[in-house]
Amino acid sequence: MSGGVQNLVISLGAMQLARRIPFDDPVTLNYVRAGYVTVQLLVLLTYYYVSTKIKAKNDLTVLKYVEPASPMSGGEGTLVTTTVRDYDLGQTSSGLKGVYTGVAMMAVMHIYFHFTQPLFIQSLMGLKGLYDAKVVAIHLLGKKPEGDLARPFKAASMFGATAGPQTDAAAIAEAEKRVGKKDD
Repeated sequence: MSGGVQNLVISLGAMQLARRIPFDDPVTLNYVRAGYVTVQLLVLLTYYYVSTKIKAKNDLTVLKYVEPASPMSGGEGTLVTTTVRDYDLGQTSSGLKGVYTGVAMMAVMHIYFHFTQPLFIQSLMGLKGLYDAKVVAIHLLGKKPEGDLARPFKAASMFGATAGPQTDAAAIAEAEKRVGKKDD
């Protein structure tokens, strides 16, 4: 099952479970709020811990890949040259931005619009997102960076096909030629 479909199935299951929770009871609502805040703090602390492990490993192995152009731009991909350390820190930073965005959206939805069910659902999705994060799998769970965890990470699509950077030598050589022509 692809990541998008799996998230949809979990969300639908969580919504069914959330319908059985009496959110109109103030005590229950406070427990759900506390659970949401606890999960978000756990996710933030985990990303912080992963970033310290990445910095401690200090893997300066060079990583080259071609980042595909936006489908709407019609342009060619751009060559990216970085290190494993910087790439992993960038992925961790992206995960943190996702958490911050989710917390901001939940704050608006809960405080302004008084929605309560999404607190419960996003608590579960926060844990699932943390478990699915590839940098967490590598640096916290100790999985080898090969296969789906090989850098640069491929993004899962709802339509089954994975999309992501090109790592083959021909694509990198072509991008280096384009960069060389721009410098002239």
